[in-house]
Amino acid sequence: MTDPLVERLRAQIGGVRDGALLRFSIGNALLGDGQYVDAAQSFREALAFDPDYSAAWKLLGKALLAVDDEEGAAIAWRSGIDTATRRGDIQAAKEMTVFLNRLSRPR
Repeated sequence: MTDPLVERLRAQIGGVRDGALLRFSIGNALLGDGQYVDAAQSFREALAFDPDYSAAWKLLGKALLAVDDEEGAAIAWRSGIDTATRRGDIQAAKEMTVFLNRLSRPR
């Protein structure tokens, strides 16, 4: 069953409100529903609209980690850290650095 929020958001694709925020919002809703593969795709679409969207990089990494793609998550977070640092989004850069460091810890 598809979340009604996701369906309402998807109905706006191709319209005047289509863009990075809409695709990010879809991804965030899908992530919350545990639909990690679809969420990752939506975050990638958001980044196609705006490659400097720090939050999309952060949640892309989380979605990829949820499907055990640690390498993909690390790549997303490194890109996000670079983007966030360049834009002065220090908090987002710190968060992604913590996530990235957790990946490198032995389990």
